[in-house]
Amino acid sequence: MKITIYGWSTGQRSPCWQAMGRQDRLPGMELIARGRDADVFALDESRVLRRYRHEGRPTDLESRLMTHLAACGYPVPKVYEVTDTDMVLERLTGPTLQEALARRPWRVRDLGRMLGGLHDRLHGLSAPAWLPKRFGTAGDDRVLHLDLHPGNVILTGRGPVVIDWSNAGAGDPAADVAMTMVTVGSADVPGLAARLGRGLLLRAVQGGCGTDPTPRVQEAVNAKLADPNLTITEAAWLRNRAAVSAGP
Repeated sequence: MKITIYGWSTGQRSPCWQAMGRQDRLPGMELIARGRDADVFALDESRVLRRYRHEGRPTDLESRLMTHLAACGYPVPKVYEVTDTDMVLERLTGPTLQEALARRPWRVRDLGRMLGGLHDRLHGLSAPAWLPKRFGTAGDDRVLHLDLHPGNVILTGRGPVVIDWSNAGAGDPAADVAMTMVTVGSADVPGLAARLGRGLLLRAVQGGCGTDPTPRVQEAVNAKLADPNLTITEAAWLRNRAAVSAGP
């Protein structure tokens, strides 16, 4: 994963969108962002085309969830059209929370609490019956994003908007917060200042939400270790965390 904190850009691969300045894949369309699994093309001033590079991604489920969340008042991009591999979505204008951290590191506490608050708002919503279970509970499953890191929040004129719902599921809110802790915590961040900034961010996230991630951290570590896109540094951090948790 790529995380930018206190001006540092880290890692080689990223699950969030990276700006691109060239044409690719679709003639006549501008490729404006590239993620781990999909590309984003500009259609016009108000819409983008998000195209998965591999078939089999659940665009119908992802779009259905975003439409459901929008109806519940949760900040997500508007969905216009859906096919097996494509989604036409609202074009969002503004920096990611990750970019805002890099530009204004003194705001790390406020931005971290914002991210924690987005967790709380999401976890206030009961999961619809059709949402796949992940980290399930005894019967009070909530909507989980499961990749809610600073690169997946766009700071728009109407407020923060959460993107990339491809990993979402129904389950325990503690697992969602734990995945954020593990994703940000395992990022390859060089330099003492950047590591201190990451620590402040993670504490602010927990301070901004009412859910203790501790009971689900080990499960989050195990789930993250299964990600084929991990960097060597991320994988090493996660394996070390798993070994420490397992004990002698």
